[in-house]
Amino acid sequence: MPIAFKEWAVTVRALAEGEQLLTLRKGGANTGDDRFKLDHSKFFLYPSFDHQRADLVRESHQPELRRALEEGVWPDGEPSDQHVLHGGIVQPERVRIRAWAEVTASYTISDPRIVDALSPFYVWTPAYAVRRLQWKPREPLHVLLLRAYRIPRPVTVRVKDEFGSTRSWLEIARDLPFEGTPVLCDDEFERAASEIEAVCRGLAVPALA
Repeated sequence: MPIAFKEWAVTVRALAEGEQLLTLRKGGANTGDDRFKLDHSKFFLYPSFDHQRADLVRESHQPELRRALEEGVWPDGEPSDQHVLHGGIVQPERVRIRAWAEVTASYTISDPRIVDALSPFYVWTPAYAVRRLQWKPREPLHVLLLRAYRIPRPVTVRVKDEFGSTRSWLEIARDLPFEGTPVLCDDEFERAASEIEAVCRGLAVPALA
């Protein structure tokens, strides 16, 4: 079965629109293992609403929180602005898969200055990104550089009970081919990838005062 990678719906939308080019990971609380493993280099992007928090998305990207509701199927109407802005959205019974991603590079980092310097390439608040680094401080933070592709037609998948855990990898019961158009052209992506590599290798990070 196809593999999907779970992220906040607003993050999935940002990846599918070329507004975010990476994700950050450590181990999941319910994975049975404290360490994140890059088990797959290609995967579909699965939108999650139940742990998404508006206050951890940067202010300039706040309008996308409501637009990200398009990643779910809401037969009884979309959640209210109150839920969108203050949390409490219950994961719908079905979500839309409209993009997949390929890991083109991965790095491990432990310096909060690097996390901050990567902020042009993610839509979370820098403070939240640093929190991801500080959780389980003995473990390095994995930076995954993702090239996203829009599939020709979005597909709807049923949400299973086991998808509600904090694990990263999910099996999707749909026959989904890795087809579609890259979100960014080659030149745009390669330029951004070079900048991200320089940051992750410490070549574009301010020195300590």
